[in-house]
Amino acid sequence: MDWFDIFIYDTTWEFAAEIVIRTIIMYSMVFLFLRFTGKRGIRQLSIFELVIIVSLGSIAGDPMFTEDLPLIQALLIMSLVIGLYHLCTWLTMRFKPIEHLLEGEPTYIVKNGVLVLSEVSGGTMSNDDFFAEMRQQGIRHLGQVEVGLLETDGEFSILLFEDDEVCFGLPIFPHEYQKVTRIHPDQHYACMHCGHIEKIASIHALCPRCKKAAGWAKALDNKIVD
Repeated sequence: MDWFDIFIYDTTWEFAAEIVIRTIIMYSMVFLFLRFTGKRGIRQLSIFELVIIVSLGSIAGDPMFTEDLPLIQALLIMSLVIGLYHLCTWLTMRFKPIEHLLEGEPTYIVKNGVLVLSEVSGGTMSNDDFFAEMRQQGIRHLGQVEVGLLETDGEFSILLFEDDEVCFGLPIFPHEYQKVTRIHPDQHYACMHCGHIEKIASIHALCPRCKKAAGWAKALDNKIVD
């Protein structure tokens, strides 16, 4: 194995200096684009904007080290992409259908203390993901949540019940989100698949809402702690 060929090969000092210049220019262009979008983090990017950034990465990458690829070509393509981005942004502000097409729509994950069946079945977001989001906001069980909404930028918005409206719900902390092994007739239990609350006669009971036998956890009705 020739280590010289692996690390150096036919690279000259002149081309090494050219790579430095190319990299600085292309990096600056990508940085300016991100600066103009006004975004502070990757989670604030919509799917449309993420696609644009991936495209910019591809456009900027090759000119950094390809000797026979002039920077003007990459700069022209990048300028065109940025122009198209601003055009699409303007169109989304003017026309709702285009906004929905490019940005997507918010997705309801929780409604009235239970998981939305279509999203649970469709795999829009895993239990671990949205349970973690809710735990970070001090939520202990789904009975405290009136609405849980997955925004188009990946953020999770939550509307809580008032204290007097909190109902029994599926626990979301790992030590409480456990299948029960014994049933008490007067106890409320939550389906571990959809969050439906029921007084069941057997740990093997089928959930009447989602028709699953995913197991039952002891439901909680604790109020929200500020």
